Amino acid sequence: QVQLVESGGGLVQAGGSLRLSCVASGSIASINTMGWYRQAPGKQRELVAVIRSGGSSNYADSVKGRFTVSRDNAKNTVSLQMNSLKPEDTDVYVCYATIRPYSGNFYLPYWGQGTQVAVSS
Repeated sequence: QVQLVESGGGLVQAGGSLRLSCVASGSIASINTMGWYRQAPGKQRELVAVIRSGGSSNYADSVKGRFTVSRDNAKNTVSLQMNSLKPEDTDVYVCYATIRPYSGNFYLPYWGQGTQVAVSS
């Protein structure tokens, strides 16, 4: 089956940087959109950044100019470079992708387990 696995979370001081990575593996025929959401306990999941197979991307207003999303189509990976981190960026960051498995004809949403990012003031 298809699996998304994140890495790169951790604790950093305000103003610092972190890089998150996510690799998709399994029975993958094609990947369309890849990206990152974040979610705090008791709050709705929020889009952080997404990047399409053609390379176009979208960002949440709160991270524009600080975060950069990129992908390596050959390796089925998506990364999020986070600079100038703020305490309000503290969240669980979840990898997301729309993937067409070999067993189907449609693109389906897949989610990772999430990785914790904590920014201290």
